[in-house]
Amino acid sequence: MPDYGHPVRFGSFITPTAASPQRGVELAVLSEELGYDLATFQDHPYQPSFLDTWTLMSYAAARTERIQLSGNVVNLPLRPPAVLAKSVASLDLLSGGRVALGLGAGGFWDAIEAYGGTRLTPGEAVDALAEAIAIIRGVWDTSERSVLAVDGAHHRVRGAKRGPAPAHDVPIWLGALKPRMLRLVGRAADGWLPSMPYLRAGDLERGMRVIDEAARDAGRDPAEVVRLLNISPDTGAEELVRLAVADGVSTFIVMGDDEGGLRHFATLAEEVRERVAEAREGAAA
Repeated sequence: MPDYGHPVRFGSFITPTAASPQRGVELAVLSEELGYDLATFQDHPYQPSFLDTWTLMSYAAARTERIQLSGNVVNLPLRPPAVLAKSVASLDLLSGGRVALGLGAGGFWDAIEAYGGTRLTPGEAVDALAEAIAIIRGVWDTSERSVLAVDGAHHRVRGAKRGPAPAHDVPIWLGALKPRMLRLVGRAADGWLPSMPYLRAGDLERGMRVIDEAARDAGRDPAEVVRLLNISPDTGAEELVRLAVADGVSTFIVMGDDEGGLRHFATLAEEVRERVAEAREGAAA
């Protein structure tokens, strides 16, 4: 698989635990202090032991200055896309352009339905996500003078006024594994965000190939799609370098809420960046 040439970045994956409400904020602050590029937060709105992720992200944004913030990944079935677009743009403006939108189609349908969401089949969930992306990007696009109209089967807006626009071009990263979702990544998203524990042998290579083919079919350069990966804190530098130069992953997000694990993983960052840079120089020679 190709190395897409993206900058190598590192992030943390934080649980929004309600029992220790300041803990998630402290881990985001620590992530920034340790030099991480982004802090990401689980989003399971139906989980009674979790804080609301968007509220936590907003609080964390006020406590940090540099680090990028994202849900990992935001639960679309319980967050109407037009309202979500405004939430993202608002926090991006307030934080000085530090927000990314990690977005998921939903998966725990019993819990989603119990919280008032509509149960969807896997195919319907992909369609709903595609409609949501169109609405979100449409709300952000204030350069377009017309009102926004998207008449989807699951999400629709009719004559909506656009805005506000975010402070920067907010990337949309999709959590995806199945082929239809992967094709949507290639057509319409800015990044692919799977989790290593859920990948079987060959899934990463297959996913890259499906995304690349879908991107080319849509007239896009596959390099427009950043490849991110949630990984365990015991992943070594050798494996990270291989994932970068052989598989095309450029953003590594360490799972778990262990401060020691975050500190250890941060010590690998510079080594990995240097070795990836050396490998790229050698390949270009």
